Amino acid sequence: MATKIVVDAGHGGSNPGAMYQGRRESDDALRLAMAVGKILESEGYDVSYTRTSDVTQSVGQKAAIANEEGADLFVSIHRNAGEYPGQYTGVQTLIYDDSGIKKQMAERINANLAALGFRNAGISIRPNLVVLNSTEMPALLVEAGFIDSDTDNRLFDSRFQAMAQAVADGITETLEGQRVTSSDVSEEEPDGEERRRPPMHQRPPMMCPPMPPVPPMPPEEPEELYRVQAGAFRERQNADNLLQLLENDGFPAFIVYQDGLYKVQVGAFSRLSNAIAMEREVREKGYNTYITT
Repeated sequence: MATKIVVDAGHGGSNPGAMYQGRRESDDALRLAMAVGKILESEGYDVSYTRTSDVTQSVGQKAAIANEEGADLFVSIHRNAGEYPGQYTGVQTLIYDDSGIKKQMAERINANLAALGFRNAGISIRPNLVVLNSTEMPALLVEAGFIDSDTDNRLFDSRFQAMAQAVADGITETLEGQRVTSSDVSEEEPDGEERRRPPMHQRPPMMCPPMPPVPPMPPEEPEELYRVQAGAFRERQNADNLLQLLENDGFPAFIVYQDGLYKVQVGAFSRLSNAIAMEREVREKGYNTYITT
């Protein structure tokens, strides 16, 4: 079985991810990631975390941490969001392709969460996501319900520990009696062998040892924050496309739904001078930007 599992809490720091009525994806993801990791540790797995506090990380850094750790498995925890609040409900797991152990593990995680009352939104093949295509081991991204769904939020809060157990069980049930190898990382060749994806070359410092689970903390933000806006769209897919480009360039980007538009923004600064410096950096990469609050 896998001996080393890296659990990632999506987003973090100046990139809160999706937000809904003061609730931040980065907070929910951190809380659930720590709870899942704690269960895996109790069952004898060697668990590391990409973050154990509210710090800013690019998606490239997250993948590089897993590669530096020499992990056998990478699991990233997120919350989903629709084009408008209440549009969708359900849990979903994203994988690079449907080869190897990751598809079976995604199916088990989804089924376990559906048993708690979530709608099973299925598996999505997403080869364009950095945390899935730049990790040197099988990788999954779990969308633990929609953060803009009151139904999913009630389940997330009332059945939180059961959710953590469901995700952990989906991992351990799949790994039981199996051995994860590096051949499981990419698409299959005609002869049955799997082709290895190019490794990440970015290598950040090693992370600190895992900390115990922390309770959710309300966001503590200044009254006014300056943010760099790179685009505003009526269609969520257009915003997602721009978000991916910004994240691939290493920027802490996120999407805010406001006034009927999906606004793609970068950073959240209490000092205008910091926002100006970030806008200059983003603009130099070819994006059209302006500063908003």
